[in-house]
Amino acid sequence: MISRILEKQIEKRLRLKDNKAIILLGPRQVGKTTLLQNLFGSQDTLWLNGDDTDVRTMLSKPNANRLKAISGKNKYLIIDEAQRIENIGICIKIITDQLKDIKVIATGSSAFDLANKINEPLTGRKWEYYLYPLSFREMADHHGFLKEKRLLEQRLLYGYYPEVINNPGEEKIIIKSLADSYLYKDILTWERIQKPEKLERLVQALAFQIGSEVSYNELGQMCGLDKETVEKYIMLLEKAFIVFRLNSFSRNLRNELKKSRKIYFYDNGIRNAVINQFSPIESRMDKGALWENFIVSERYKYIHYEHIFCNRYFWRTTAQQEIDYIEEMNGKLYAWEFKWNKEKKSSFTKTFVNEYQPAETNTISPENIEEFIL
Repeated sequence: MISRILEKQIEKRLRLKDNKAIILLGPRQVGKTTLLQNLFGSQDTLWLNGDDTDVRTMLSKPNANRLKAISGKNKYLIIDEAQRIENIGICIKIITDQLKDIKVIATGSSAFDLANKINEPLTGRKWEYYLYPLSFREMADHHGFLKEKRLLEQRLLYGYYPEVINNPGEEKIIIKSLADSYLYKDILTWERIQKPEKLERLVQALAFQIGSEVSYNELGQMCGLDKETVEKYIMLLEKAFIVFRLNSFSRNLRNELKKSRKIYFYDNGIRNAVINQFSPIESRMDKGALWENFIVSERYKYIHYEHIFCNRYFWRTTAQQEIDYIEEMNGKLYAWEFKWNKEKKSSFTKTFVNEYQPAETNTISPENIEEFIL
């Protein structure tokens, strides 16, 4: 069993015995239910699933008496796929306010929908956690740093979804199935997108542009969408835990790109699946981009699980000077370049260094990955 970092954090939160709800968000199939099963099992726990029609009906018009009858003598009420349930925020609010002997835990796979339903009703009544695909750190803890480092090429191709990790030899079939079955499910269900093929075309276009600046106008021309629709779809893809955005850093210099952005996938395997490209790393023209997507997404997980508060950027000028990744913490800047080939040396542009005097500059390759994500 692969131990998840969040498991200990949620366990610690449960020991505090407050009455706030626990909300666990994350993509489908990353192990949210498994994590909760490890924590709760079945004793004193009622499990409900928002994918079940009768559960949605029971909870869509909640009141305290009905919820008390449903919960019975259980101490914990776990609601999986809570985003499927109408009025779920009000339902959880009633439990936290009126049924003090019941602890409610809800999971959701579409942040845009569940967040809209719970934020206002549950103000001050919830602890929120995000679970992502497995991380390099979790796998290094599971079977050792050296073994996980030897598997880097595998991870760059197939990513970190638990089912992929747990079924060696079947990675390609599984990640393709996950991408085809779950990638757009929540977006298409809740946003009623009329032309899903254009959304798929947009995801493919983003997959080809990882590590590069993206233009909403250019993406729109490629996919047959207007700029506003491209921006809306990318926002939905972010909230469905498929991609995330990195904005450009600009403060002082006239030729800095001020409104640009790069878009990364949370998981390399999903990225490769949407373009059906699983050829070996050594033969690929995009290995540098794959490494950048991998290392930035792993840093994202690390920052989240370690509760590090920082702003994250990339930097580029109209003269093509660039820095792959920047973090701003406590008024200081830290800058990194990413190189898959350890022999390639990075020289940080003097323009940036002289202007902003970063506290640290470093190049991250497979040789020193532990400095960045462990």
